Amino acid sequence: MTEFGFIEQLAARFVALPANGFEGIGDDCAVLPVGNGEALLFTTDLLTEGVHFLRAATSARELGGKSLAVNLSDVAAMGGRPVATLLSLSLPADTTDAWATEFMEGYREMSERFGVTLAGGDTTRSTAGIVINVTAIGRADATHIKRRSDARAGDTIFVTGELGASGAGLNDILAGRYDTPAAAIHRNPQPHVAEGLWLGARPEVHAMMDLSDGLASDVRHILERSRCGAIIDVERIPAAEGADVQLAACGGEDYKLLFTADAATSEKLANDFLEKFGAPLYPVGTITADTELVWRQNRRPVERDWKGFVHY
Repeated sequence: MTEFGFIEQLAARFVALPANGFEGIGDDCAVLPVGNGEALLFTTDLLTEGVHFLRAATSARELGGKSLAVNLSDVAAMGGRPVATLLSLSLPADTTDAWATEFMEGYREMSERFGVTLAGGDTTRSTAGIVINVTAIGRADATHIKRRSDARAGDTIFVTGELGASGAGLNDILAGRYDTPAAAIHRNPQPHVAEGLWLGARPEVHAMMDLSDGLASDVRHILERSRCGAIIDVERIPAAEGADVQLAACGGEDYKLLFTADAATSEKLANDFLEKFGAPLYPVGTITADTELVWRQNRRPVERDWKGFVHY
């Protein structure tokens, strides 16, 4: 069973239960309207030693920051502002006090950077490596929330930065090259929180999510939820230094934002973004009315069996 097949099965099992005001499964965050035009956003991510990180290749401080950053990216992807987190840790007996202190310092530094409080959590012993679970809570103006299901035919597809650097860094780490610039990028993701807030306030932005599993996988989630298709222009995918275009499309954990916007105003949106953040938006394709994902090179369809990270 695939990860998303498992999620669909879970959603079907719980669909008959009371929603209690929550929007259902399917976006980067669960949404709970709280009145006065505001909503709370909830997201959680699990990091497991040997699957998401190697202890020998990642400092405790870096891992503390990354554990929080990947959750803040989910809140940003829905146009929200992160306000609090819950942290649960399962630590094996060989985890030293110094390691735990450094981990929490990295977590605190990332929390301070984005003004997020640690509101609670849990700790327990592990017999099979370090396990980290973070729940992030955000707030958003209800009219600013961006969902995967709101893409429209004709929309321009954008990403908020170059792709593939984290994938190149993972390749370096797996090859034992821990000290390369790309490996440092992989260990230290920078969530686009300010960018997500700003894009959330722009009505011409329709669907949005973060790039955690790779463009080739993540764009499909927007297409499935929005019941539409897309043309992706391969030559327009912004590959980071050290990454080829396939790695840029398929490498995970870039934590940039992927969104669609009204084509008629996309040039102004890109100019305003550049003025605000000093960085460009990258248009990579167009939403179509059918349900097919087409890869195109120099305006000609090409066969690409590209997929991002597969969890199962």
